[in-house]
Amino acid sequence: MAKKKQRQQQVKPAKQVEEGNSLSDQLSSDVLAKLKETKKQLVTAEQEKEEERQAQLAFEKKEKEKNKSFEELLDEYGFGGSKF
Repeated sequence: MAKKKQRQQQVKPAKQVEEGNSLSDQLSSDVLAKLKETKKQLVTAEQEKEEERQAQLAFEKKEKEKNKSFEELLDEYGFGGSKF
């Protein structure tokens, strides 16, 4: 049991040192600002890609609907007309 207590005591001081020094504390303000700007750019680029993908899907759906045959439209919407 003495070995377990010694191991636990050794681990605790190491955690306290790590908690006191975070990564942002260690980096200079210039580097941190550049990282934040890069993150903003990446998020913006990702949003633009998602918007383009959504627009492409909408366009493809519209084109598919436009190019359906009469038979496909009849199957999809049914025959709602009256017989003469």
